[in-house]
Amino acid sequence: MGELFRSEEMTLAQLFLQSEAAYCCVSELGELGMVQFRDLNPDVNVFQRKFVNEVRRCEEMDRKLRFVEKEIKKASIPTVDTGENPEVPFPRDMIDLEATFEKLENELKEINTNQEALKKNFLELTELKHILRRTQQFFDEMEDPNLLEESSSLLDPTEAGRGAPLRLGFVAGVINRERIPTFERMLWRVCRGNVFLRQAEIEDPLEDPTTGDQVHKSVFIIFFQGDQLKNRVKKICEGFRASLYPCPETPQERKEMAAGVNTRIDDLQMVLNQTEDHRQRVLQAAAKTMRVWFIKVRKMKAIYHTLNLCNIDVTQKCLIAEVWCPVSDLDSIQFALRRGTERSGSTVPSILNRMQTKQTPPTYNKTNKFTSGFQNIVDAYGIGTYREINPAPYTIITFPFLFAVMFGDMGHGLLMTCAALYLVIRESRLLAQKSDNEMFNMIFAGRYIILLMGIFSMYTGVIYNDCFSKSLNMFSSGWSVKPMFGPKGGNWSFETLDGNAVLQLDPAVPGVFGGPYPLGIDPIWNIATNKLTFLNSFKMKMSVILGVIHMLFGVTLSLFNHLYFKKPLNIFLGFIPEIVFMSCLFGYLILLIFYKWTAYDAVTSKDAPSLLIAFINMCLFNYSDPSNKPLYRGQIGIQSLLVVIALACVPCMLVVKTMVLRRQYLWKKHLGTQKFGGVRVGNGPTEDEAEIIEHDQLSQHSEDGDEVGVSRDCHPHNPPH
Repeated sequence: MGELFRSEEMTLAQLFLQSEAAYCCVSELGELGMVQFRDLNPDVNVFQRKFVNEVRRCEEMDRKLRFVEKEIKKASIPTVDTGENPEVPFPRDMIDLEATFEKLENELKEINTNQEALKKNFLELTELKHILRRTQQFFDEMEDPNLLEESSSLLDPTEAGRGAPLRLGFVAGVINRERIPTFERMLWRVCRGNVFLRQAEIEDPLEDPTTGDQVHKSVFIIFFQGDQLKNRVKKICEGFRASLYPCPETPQERKEMAAGVNTRIDDLQMVLNQTEDHRQRVLQAAAKTMRVWFIKVRKMKAIYHTLNLCNIDVTQKCLIAEVWCPVSDLDSIQFALRRGTERSGSTVPSILNRMQTKQTPPTYNKTNKFTSGFQNIVDAYGIGTYREINPAPYTIITFPFLFAVMFGDMGHGLLMTCAALYLVIRESRLLAQKSDNEMFNMIFAGRYIILLMGIFSMYTGVIYNDCFSKSLNMFSSGWSVKPMFGPKGGNWSFETLDGNAVLQLDPAVPGVFGGPYPLGIDPIWNIATNKLTFLNSFKMKMSVILGVIHMLFGVTLSLFNHLYFKKPLNIFLGFIPEIVFMSCLFGYLILLIFYKWTAYDAVTSKDAPSLLIAFINMCLFNYSDPSNKPLYRGQIGIQSLLVVIALACVPCMLVVKTMVLRRQYLWKKHLGTQKFGGVRVGNGPTEDEAEIIEHDQLSQHSEDGDEVGVSRDCHPHNPPH
């Protein structure tokens, strides 16, 4: 249980792995998740390491899987997630995986290419079908004499007047609907009004074969005379990306072409359906094993990336690795190495050798599903140094309780508790669903935190007598509003109660205050006009008491760190001044709160001084305020002494400690070992000892933030992976 309140004891170990067994050993260590590998090749370029080709092959397989996954999502096919954690494949299985993914990618690309070509052909035939139908309607309308006269105006008036035969050329095509107004204006300006345009919208949207979007288009036909206008019209159509299609001039030819187009469309639709069915079958088969493939490939990539962190023996038969690992898990690590050696078929066992080092190990705190949420809250503010007191166990109580002090409602706390209980009871089923909702995952990860917050909120709600912002009269109020008679009762009568909307209940009057409410706040305060004044004063005092106790508890925890790390300087010049400073000021304030609660009753409470004003005057040494009388005899002398003691602690923490650290640094610098002509003189430590002393001393005081004028080592505080 000791490791629950302090980070795990870590050790630096050296691994000697045979080349044929290294892959399986690293795989087993990765599944165990108890070691953190160090990079033994920090100066070697990433592209010059031994297993860079294997990493690239894994990245290429991962790319192919992402392409297949993108196609699966585009087809709206659900991916099967059984929660299975497959074993990492052997290196020899990489060729089979590469061949499988290569075949799947090529097949999907070929299907997509063919499908896109078929859809493009289908779009062209569909557009041609609409053109043939619409142009027939246009020519039928052109037989109208009025329209025929309008079209004849395109010719020379003299020729039209002589009754020369009217021979107009035309082009037909399809264009996006939103480009029609601009297209029409451009034709009018470039051709100077010598063309005749007819257009009609296509009712059903057409699918773009490239993007798959639905596009609204219109059919148009342009009549003109002469090759010059024909060239201009075609250039304008090309500029507006309009699709031009051949359209026969005679109705019989148009009818025959329409029949042929419809037949081809039916045949093409059948081929498209078969292609889509084949594509769906391929994607559905891939979706069943997609998650397993991803896990296998990424495990292989992680293993090869870890192997790149190792050194290779000169004989090329052994890999040397250095890892940080918990001392308590050394047996598990040894067993994992034996399993990896057996899986690889190697006869030479892997060796784990503990190393002695002066480097600061990484901080690692073991967690479970209950404590992980609280540990994440603590780590969000900062990860402690190695072997420090872990505040997460204490946060299990303090965090929900301090939340409940602010939240404090029985009804809302009950709703929180029920919601958290649902997540806790059905956690195994919810974990199997693998939701991608980020908000739900965040709430689910903190289900135990929410459960405790709800329970504590129900407790503080009972204390506040607050249920959905309403008070509950469970034990009957301790205040009496019956008419009172006599000199102290104010001569109340029923007429007085009827004629006054607000009356003051004086607890000093006998019969009015029957005693305190058995549990929590009396419900009569819910109808009082000074409800907020009373409750705010009460909650403020309780918050101050709980907050100061919480701060004193946190400072007290630092004492155990100083004792564990054997730092007497931090105890005498850090912890003691801090605790004295807080006790003299804020601890004294808590004592004043309790003293005021006990020293004044209902009769004398009107003369009680304000604690806020008294505390401000205490810090300012202002005792001449006639509006704030002293609470007890000798208050001025005691408060003045406490403030002087608190002020004296400030230079002790900021100045004295800094001077002592600087003196220690100068002693190591000037009075240490010196060499004259290669001969060691003086009784100071050796150079190696001085370096170790300096490293240890700086490591001890690294969290204090003292500027001692030397560079410090960067301590790794990340937990092992």
